[in-house]
Amino acid sequence: MLFPWLSHRRACQAKQEERRERIRSLPPIFREPINGLDKQILSTNVEQLVKQVQSGKQDAVEILTAYGKKALRAHEVTNCLTEVMISAAMGWARESNTQCPLAGIPVSLKDTVGVKDWDGCIGYTAWVGRPAQKDSALVRLLRDAGAVPFVKTNVPITLLSFESASDVFGRTINPHKQTHSPGGSTGGEAALLAYGGSRIGIGTDVAGSVRVPAHYSGVYTVKASIGRFLKMGSSTSMPGQEGVAPVYSPMARTLEDLEYFWKAIVSMEPWKYDHSCLPIPWRNIDLTKKPLTWGVMWDDGVVLPSPACKRALDLVVDTLRKYGHEVVDINPPSPYEGLKLGSRLILADGGKTATAPMRAFESNDPGMVQAMRMFGLPSFLRKLYMLYVRYIKRDEVYAGLLDGWHAKPVVEFWPLVAKREEYKAQWWAFWQEKKLDFVLTVPNALPAVPHGGMKNGFSSCGYTFLFNLLDYSAGVLPITHVDGTLDRLDSPRDRNAIERGAYADYDSVAMHGLPVGVQVVGQRLEEERVIEAMKIIEGLLRKEGEQYQLLNAD
Repeated sequence: MLFPWLSHRRACQAKQEERRERIRSLPPIFREPINGLDKQILSTNVEQLVKQVQSGKQDAVEILTAYGKKALRAHEVTNCLTEVMISAAMGWARESNTQCPLAGIPVSLKDTVGVKDWDGCIGYTAWVGRPAQKDSALVRLLRDAGAVPFVKTNVPITLLSFESASDVFGRTINPHKQTHSPGGSTGGEAALLAYGGSRIGIGTDVAGSVRVPAHYSGVYTVKASIGRFLKMGSSTSMPGQEGVAPVYSPMARTLEDLEYFWKAIVSMEPWKYDHSCLPIPWRNIDLTKKPLTWGVMWDDGVVLPSPACKRALDLVVDTLRKYGHEVVDINPPSPYEGLKLGSRLILADGGKTATAPMRAFESNDPGMVQAMRMFGLPSFLRKLYMLYVRYIKRDEVYAGLLDGWHAKPVVEFWPLVAKREEYKAQWWAFWQEKKLDFVLTVPNALPAVPHGGMKNGFSSCGYTFLFNLLDYSAGVLPITHVDGTLDRLDSPRDRNAIERGAYADYDSVAMHGLPVGVQVVGQRLEEERVIEAMKIIEGLLRKEGEQYQLLNAD
């Protein structure tokens, strides 16, 4: 056992020293204070920066320098970076196409994204020192669009957590509050964007992995439907997992930047770079032609939203109603059934694929540790425990989830896929019956959890995971911040073990000042409509003097 431990520790030390050395070896300008020109660049939106580069008024290297300096400061505060590509990016910036839709724009990337000659170890020490042999489809498109990839950002090992930590890179913290998580699995990206070290980033989402970090950290995202955004050529913890398929999706510091970036990517015809992309050009959507109907899902039947998250949803609902929108409470096909089905599909292998690259002694996420303990129980013990939970504890919700926590042969897996399609059909029929334009709900029952919070709350993911299962386009925008007094919990939340575990970490005083978002859901392949809906909400909140204030980190 000594040799695997030594290999593990050496890989961690080597990778961390490599990161430090790459930062130390940067030109002295990156250690200088952020100056007036830097501040001007950092405060300019993406569209205007592109126009300035295209007209020759702004230089891509100057833009990269400003964002490189800010990203390094973000890293000092949050430990958000993995691969520091700034030195190489200086050359990429000089060679970037200055007449394309992302001319000169630095873009940060989740550690999974494949960049030639750079690691994408995603926290596994066994994958350290195995650089990508070629650029992913996404990176090739970004370069052709004039963008400059410049850093990669931290993730949780296995990618199955709403925190972001590994032995290789350490723990990323929330820039709003150092005691709490920025989210996961795209947590490093969210922390970097929230701090202002990037305006545009790329993440992945299989159960909420861009939406929960956006909610936890106070940034914007729209999760793509399958086939709308590039994905080929990158790392993953579960290759071939299609029960609930992961999707790459952009994140941004502002909604206007998010919309501009989405349009720019689609204008480059991503289906010419990635065979998995559908040939759907960007569609101009006008939502003013008819009254809109917004359905509100207040409860997923598993974990009731916290006072802080409900207050944010209340604010959006009340504002929409004030301006004449039809907002109705909905009782959709059971979200709990969706959670059960999704959990059985995504870990149909018993978690073996995601944990296979892990070496002995390698730390796992505390939530995944809980899950793997259950998967590791002999079948008869697991069934006994399930019966105990169901008939002694009388917790049918948790027992229903436990019933599916085992590795499944193909003859069990295929019927689950069939049930998934039946469930999607139920939601489609419900949507048509109610004539909904959008669904509103919380992105998660709680704001950002304290570090280690996934130990108690790892199963509390229903508000996002549901829309991965359905393959719906879903966006998150920040609405407000936790108020230690207004958002106190008046009564216990313990309808089931999952809710009880989640609320073990709810403390409005400790969470005071953390961001709180709202989720806007459209149907499949409706990314444009979701963005327009988010613009309506943000515009009305602005009229009411309730616009969210971004973190302004010096």
